[in-house]
Amino acid sequence: MFRLIILLTLALGLSGCASKFQTYDGPEVTRVIVNKGERRMHLLHHNTVLESYDVGLGFAPEGHKQVEGDGRTPEGEYLIDRRNPNSNFYLSIGIDYPRPRDIEIASTMGKSPGGDIFIHGRPWKNRKGGRDWTWGCIAVSNREIRQIYAMVKDGTPITINP
Repeated sequence: MFRLIILLTLALGLSGCASKFQTYDGPEVTRVIVNKGERRMHLLHHNTVLESYDVGLGFAPEGHKQVEGDGRTPEGEYLIDRRNPNSNFYLSIGIDYPRPRDIEIASTMGKSPGGDIFIHGRPWKNRKGGRDWTWGCIAVSNREIRQIYAMVKDGTPITINP
């Protein structure tokens, strides 16, 4: 009897462990649009909005990212180019910043443009921070990044508007 109780407890415990990896079989996300001023991100299938999210931005959200450490989120046309299932920020999908024009802007100032711009979750240590707390990334809740991670594929265009 004791053995049965242990097995049932283990089975129930494991069934309650939700994976951070979800599946998605809906319409393809053909574009991501971020409107920095509204702090909103939209996942689109052509002209139809599939999902929308409130977002946090870099700690200095106004203007286009120019150099490493400026705390700004880039603006312009980019691509989703990678994913990190072991991110320090729960899950993350990468944006192909810097592009050649970003490198040129920074080099005219004699500086690095920075890099590693992602859409990511919010780690426990940053749970009490303000809305705009990243170093230039786009932050959503961990629940939301699970959905975004499943829906948005590498190669998807992303437009980041002021």
